[in-house]
Amino acid sequence: MSFRSRLFHWPDPYDTAATDALFTDAARECAAYHAAHCPPYRAILDAAGFSPDDLHTVDDLARIPPIPTAFLKTHRLRSMLPARTPIRATSSGTRGRASEIGLDWGACFAGLSMVLKVAAPRALVSPKPCHYIVFGYMPRRENAMAAAKTAYGYTFLAPALSRTFALRWENGQYVPDLDRVIRAIVKHAASPFPTRFIGFPAYTYFTLRRMDERGIRLTLPAGSTIMLGGGWKQFWREAVDKTALYALAARVLGIPEEAIAESYGAAEHPILYCDCRNHRFHVPVYSRVLIRDVNTLEPLPPGQPGLVNLISPMIWATPLLSILTDDLGILHPGEECGCGVKSPTLELLGRAGMHEIRTCAAGAEEALRRAVPGDT
Repeated sequence: MSFRSRLFHWPDPYDTAATDALFTDAARECAAYHAAHCPPYRAILDAAGFSPDDLHTVDDLARIPPIPTAFLKTHRLRSMLPARTPIRATSSGTRGRASEIGLDWGACFAGLSMVLKVAAPRALVSPKPCHYIVFGYMPRRENAMAAAKTAYGYTFLAPALSRTFALRWENGQYVPDLDRVIRAIVKHAASPFPTRFIGFPAYTYFTLRRMDERGIRLTLPAGSTIMLGGGWKQFWREAVDKTALYALAARVLGIPEEAIAESYGAAEHPILYCDCRNHRFHVPVYSRVLIRDVNTLEPLPPGQPGLVNLISPMIWATPLLSILTDDLGILHPGEECGCGVKSPTLELLGRAGMHEIRTCAAGAEEALRRAVPGDT
């Protein structure tokens, strides 16, 4: 059994302290595979003076060259042929550019084990049928966005009686249809089965606000839940405090705060971060998170803000072992949360676009471009 398989089948999804050695072995295994099967990635490692054999302890993870997500939008890196990747997805895209990600069979099985373990503490896995309201994209064969695939995938955590999508395809583009969603919610309120809401917090909020303005007050069946994910993206100016959204959901739908969960992830790092009962993102055993100084990219101690660096050995088809996001965050000791989970928590502060700030991250991207010139 590979180190990756052993890691993703670890019984406790938040026992990071006990899995540091195993995670390091899995990261070394993953780095060696990509170095042997992806020449451009090997060039990146060589340019940084890094070898997979340099990984001895969990502290060495910081030495893995982090690849900025912006770099992946213009360079196609792969360690397996597309025929060996049953799932292929893209990021949402920036200015028409998007990362292309391939998941190998091992990653798919690892991801399934991960989702079942991480979702279980929030009671998101259930044999009871339910109706789904998806505040995301209606599936289309041509739509390869990871956000669409992920949201649709979550509708299999409990048997689906129906699925209603907020963004439907019309005249060559996705358009929101919140009134149709509201009609479905009102209809489901009379059903004996619960309703599950999944997707972007912005469209969730816009729908609940419209219902509130119209005086619609419902009490959905017990077991109804809300799972938010994907961030506010282009609606960041209209983002509201979480407590305000929770209060709105309770007022309009009768769904209490404890039945509202939030997830975090990225197309380039398909690890499920699901909040605890205190609504904090604990780092699961399947990943490690570093916070890097905006000016030097040096790792920062807990409690200091910087760029979020996500590390996971999950995928062998695409070299995504260490990804430098454009998210700003803070890492906190897990004991500060008070929920009982001991793994560190990631606090997200927002997004810092590379075109808006001048940092060494932009320099790091340029260094990678010199090592791997042109689209690959």
